[in-house]
Amino acid sequence: MTISMNPVLLSIGSLEIRWYGICVALAIVTVAFWTYMQAKKGAKISQDQILTGVIIGTICGIIGARLVHVIDEWSYYSNHMDQIIGGAGLAIYGGILGAALGLFIYSKFSNFKALYLFDVMAPGIALAQIVGRLGCLINGCCHGVTCDLAWAVTYTHPESYAEALNTPFHPVQLYEMIFLLILAIVLILLKKKIRFIGSQFLMYFGCYSLFRIAVGFIRENQEVFGGLVQSQVIGIIVAIVCFSGLIYQFIKYKKNGDFDPELDAIEHPNYIIEDKAPDTDENE
Repeated sequence: MTISMNPVLLSIGSLEIRWYGICVALAIVTVAFWTYMQAKKGAKISQDQILTGVIIGTICGIIGARLVHVIDEWSYYSNHMDQIIGGAGLAIYGGILGAALGLFIYSKFSNFKALYLFDVMAPGIALAQIVGRLGCLINGCCHGVTCDLAWAVTYTHPESYAEALNTPFHPVQLYEMIFLLILAIVLILLKKKIRFIGSQFLMYFGCYSLFRIAVGFIRENQEVFGGLVQSQVIGIIVAIVCFSGLIYQFIKYKKNGDFDPELDAIEHPNYIIEDKAPDTDENE
């Protein structure tokens, strides 16, 4: 697979608008639209909460994405301190962690359940990542190590961020897009099967972390601990936290017993119930 497309959509003087930036913006729109549609279908989330979530999630996500990228490339930024603040380089892991942390902190000062919101958003986050990774694929960043596979990706445009032109690499971006699509479908299918709150988001982030641990072996990044790169170390920590959380929530769910299936999940901290609408007056 050869990509000769110019990753720069438009140049105005020294300002460049790259396809990567367009895809990141579309990714934000994707997760916001997904959440809005879930609210239209009955999720207990108001439009104000969606708007607030998008604003806080975007700001904290960008900060987190930039921070993790700078840490990952500290060997470069330690000698170019003036370039630390900027958008040329974002890490998706940091984006997810930053957005989640920002929304979780905000939820402590407001009246919405962060885990419930994360559950509703989880499949949409996976779909949004697919859009974002399309930008990476065009941009030439985040590819894997060199290989001689038939489906290897080769970049030829001089504006590409690929480590080398006319060189075949593992198309890690494409691997991730396929994985995320499968993960989103699985989450949607399991939405009514696994009902305790936090299950969708914890499963999404835990599975994604396992993928990042595996794919880290075919990406060239600076080793940080025990032969592992930063994304793998973060992945191990996140996977342990997520799957431990899943086990804890499941045990809590089983211990508390089965509640009324018409119970409103946003009022009860342990369950998401979406099977049918309550018989009581909706204005209660």
